[in-house]
Amino acid sequence: MRPILILGGYGNFGKRISTSLAAAGYPVVIAGRNKVLADLHLKTLPGQGHGAAAFDVYRDLKLHLAKLKPSAAINTCGPFQLADYSIAETCIDEAIPYIDLSDGRDFVCGISELDQSAKDAGIPVISGASTVPGLSSAVLKEFGPEFSQITSMKFGISPGQKAERGLATTKGILSYVGKALRPYSSVKPRVFGWQDLYLQRYPEIGNRWMANCDIPDLDLLPKAYRVDRIQFSAGLELTPLHLGLWMMSWLVRLGIPIDLPRLSGPLLKISNWFNYFGSADGGMHILLDGYDHDGKSRHLGWFIVAKNGDGPQIPTIPAIILAKKIAKGEYPIVGAMPCVGLVSLPEYLEELSAFEVSTHLE
Repeated sequence: MRPILILGGYGNFGKRISTSLAAAGYPVVIAGRNKVLADLHLKTLPGQGHGAAAFDVYRDLKLHLAKLKPSAAINTCGPFQLADYSIAETCIDEAIPYIDLSDGRDFVCGISELDQSAKDAGIPVISGASTVPGLSSAVLKEFGPEFSQITSMKFGISPGQKAERGLATTKGILSYVGKALRPYSSVKPRVFGWQDLYLQRYPEIGNRWMANCDIPDLDLLPKAYRVDRIQFSAGLELTPLHLGLWMMSWLVRLGIPIDLPRLSGPLLKISNWFNYFGSADGGMHILLDGYDHDGKSRHLGWFIVAKNGDGPQIPTIPAIILAKKIAKGEYPIVGAMPCVGLVSLPEYLEELSAFEVSTHLE
C-alpha cells in the first residue's frame, strides 16, 4: 500500500492524524522542516512501514511527491488564512490526491478555482476537512431533512483551557479579531471578529462565553442546506482570557495599530500560564430553528462534548476518513471542492468512538 503523506505531521493535528492512520494499518510519512521532531514522532507510531521526511514544503514538495508517490497528501500547515494554493497545485501537477484542514474562509471557499485542473488530473482536491465545515455539514446532512425550512443556524466551538492549542490556529483567529468580517447570508452588514458576546450552556461542562469568528461555513452552508440566517462563534473556557481578547478586539476595531497575529506566540504562551484554572474539556454546539414538514416551529440542539484533552481529535476526523477511502481507491469524487457533505455523521462518530467524546440532542 502506498503511504499517506502528512505535511506538518508532527504538529498539533498532524501527529493525531498520523497516529490514527498508523493504528488502522495505513503506512504514513511524517513530513516537516524539523528532522529531529519528525523522527521523534515516527518512533511513537504503531505498526510498520512508516517514514519521515524533512523538507520545505513550499520549495521541495514536488521532488518528494515524485519520490514517495503517496496515495494522498494531507496538508496541516496552517494558518490557512494567510496561505495560497501552491501546495494543492503541486499535488495536482503530480496527480496526488490532496486534503487539507483549512478553516480559512477565503481559502476553503475559493478551492473550486482548482476544480478543472483537479478533474484533468483525475484526483480529489478537498479543502476544509476539519470540524468546520466537515462536521458542521455532517450534522446538517443528518438532521436537515427534519426541517422544511431552516430559518436560523447558531453554532460554535469552545475548547478546554488545557486542551492542546497550536500556534497556527491561534494566529489564524488573531488575524480577524476586531476586524469587520465579509458580509454573509442575511446577517447585519457589519460583524466584527470576537465581538457579539453571548453565553452558551453545554451539557456536562456548563456555560461558555462565545464571540464571532470567521469561517467558510458562513458562505457554504446557507447555499448547500438553504439556511436563512447563520452565526458562528468560538469561545475560551476561562472568562478573563475570553473577555481580555474581546477587549483587544475593540482596540483593533477603534483603529489602534496593534498587529495581533505577530503577537500570537507570546499570547499563546501567556494563555498557557492559566491552564491550572481550566479543564481539558470542550464542546461544540449547533442550534437549528425553523419549521417541520407540517409547518410547525421546530428547534434542534446538537452538542458534542470532549473530555480529558480529546477535543483536538475532533478536527482531524474528516481528513482521516477521506484519506482511508482514497488509499483504498474509493475516491469520494473527482475535482476540487470544500469538505461539505463528504463525511456522514455516523462515520464521523464511529471514528471518535475510541475517545472520551459524547453527543447530546435537545
